[in-house]
Amino acid sequence: MTGDSKPQTEPQTEPQTDLDLCATVPNVLAVSIKLLDPDLAPPKYANVGDAGLDLMARIDVELPPGGGRSMVPTGIAIAVPMGWGGFLLPRSGLAVRNGVTVVNGPGLVDAGYRGEIVVPLINTDPLVPYVIKRGERIAQLLFLRVPEVIWEVTDELPPVPGGADGRGVAGFGSSGR
Repeated sequence: MTGDSKPQTEPQTEPQTDLDLCATVPNVLAVSIKLLDPDLAPPKYANVGDAGLDLMARIDVELPPGGGRSMVPTGIAIAVPMGWGGFLLPRSGLAVRNGVTVVNGPGLVDAGYRGEIVVPLINTDPLVPYVIKRGERIAQLLFLRVPEVIWEVTDELPPVPGGADGRGVAGFGSSGR
């Protein structure tokens, strides 16, 4: 090496796959997905920075008014990584404008489930039916870490951290309006 030579460095390359991206970008989770309907796009974020991925309906469905329910398939199966949960949440606009929401929201997709993601929807509008069209965004999928719980059986529960009295055994409605 001469005095005017520069040290050799490895050439910088762009990530080639989504998995490569996961290794280089913090807060990226690789999730395997099987597209059961090749004509539907995989779930995606509506906007940069969104937490939930939009799920689409694989079929047309009519939800009758006054509590009409249906299990709406999404055309995807996923492999939620161990230590994570996939949570099915309502789309706020669909709920506010049309009264359509997830029946057991949030729904939970466990790491061991490999079947098609199906969203249980309900129409809470008392008078107007709601027609879901194939490809319509019907719910959101949010991934959260979920630790495995190990129970520590005790006769007394520890105090609330920070010395605050907390709620104690007070339940629903105990914090006021």
